[in-house]
Amino acid sequence: MDWILITLLFVLVGFLIGVLSVAFPAGAADAFINDWGGLVAILIALLYYPTQESSSAQATFGKRLFNLIVTDGQRRPISFWRALGRYLAKILSGMTLGIGYLMAGFTVRKQALHDMLADTLVLIRS
Repeated sequence: MDWILITLLFVLVGFLIGVLSVAFPAGAADAFINDWGGLVAILIALLYYPTQESSSAQATFGKRLFNLIVTDGQRRPISFWRALGRYLAKILSGMTLGIGYLMAGFTVRKQALHDMLADTLVLIRS
């Protein structure tokens, strides 16, 4: 669900950049697209997950649909910086051919690699 939302945000940013390319001279629009378009897309993804998971809801919109929350190892809400670290650690979970994600099925606390690195848990909201 979160992937769909992020993709829709990317499409919206792409649409707005397209509108800017029509509204401004070619040189100015090209510079914006080349210099800022990719950065805006990266910032959307980098901010979406940590902002949502460190909010009072403790979950992204997708996790909320499944009644899940993200906590620290002591079951307390996490900070933005821990959530950002968790998000960036997902790169390692993916670089292991997905084994970092599969680890959640085989660890005592059901943690994926990125959760172990960030000392976080994904729990069912009680």
